Amino acid sequence: MSTPVEVPVDDDGEVTPEPVTDDGRGGHLVAVVTGASRGIGRHVADALEDAGYSVERGSTATAPVSDRAAVSAWVAEILERQGRIDVLVNNAGVIDTEVDLFASDPDEWWQVQEVNVLGAYLMTRLVGEAMLHQGGGRIININSGAALRPGLDASAYNVSKTALARITGSTHLAGWARGIRAFDLMPGVVRTDMTQAMHAHVGRTEWTAPEDVTDLVLALASGELDAWSGRFVRAGVDTVESLRERADTLGERDRTLGLVPYTPDDPLA
Repeated sequence: MSTPVEVPVDDDGEVTPEPVTDDGRGGHLVAVVTGASRGIGRHVADALEDAGYSVERGSTATAPVSDRAAVSAWVAEILERQGRIDVLVNNAGVIDTEVDLFASDPDEWWQVQEVNVLGAYLMTRLVGEAMLHQGGGRIININSGAALRPGLDASAYNVSKTALARITGSTHLAGWARGIRAFDLMPGVVRTDMTQAMHAHVGRTEWTAPEDVTDLVLALASGELDAWSGRFVRAGVDTVESLRERADTLGERDRTLGLVPYTPDDPLA
């Protein structure tokens, strides 16, 4: 993925964004995790807290992510109390009923977009403004393999995750030169209330370990995998070490969402 031309570089040609080193008012780096009351969000929030972050846990009771007034007030309150936000994990998400598009309910279909897309946008927009002011930060979007393909069932979910990847890419392009990094993290299939209730996972015996997800979150949050900004990483397949080893060989479009050209001279390539 292309990066803006104004990215500052050092004498070796390496990117040198404004460092994010100041702790929040409590002496800790500050992380915000949406959808943190259960499932993957809870695992992520717990791991960040165990790693020393001051963690703000979002939920529908705290502030529904699709409610602009509610999340604006919540983020403002966090900034008033903490002084900064270093890491945002956009985890809040829902899935629609597992039927095909023609059998889908329009209201439910659109609600998925409001939570999974609008919610991530609003949080990125609000927290990103604070990150720009403080000189940088990192945003981790919990995405899915569903982003890479259309869905026969639960089409709203696939659409929302594809759109989320575009939010990640746009965040990367707009924020890279100003110290913001953004990532799409595919968590695999972690055993949660949502996945256990899905028809697609009936009889599943292999699940992604929560630790595979949280290890990647902690590495992305720390900055050691910043070369992967604007790209997908996959828990259960990628490891911190494998991503670190590949960082220097990434091509412009590696692990990004794009069109596969029909031929090398395809005008859409």
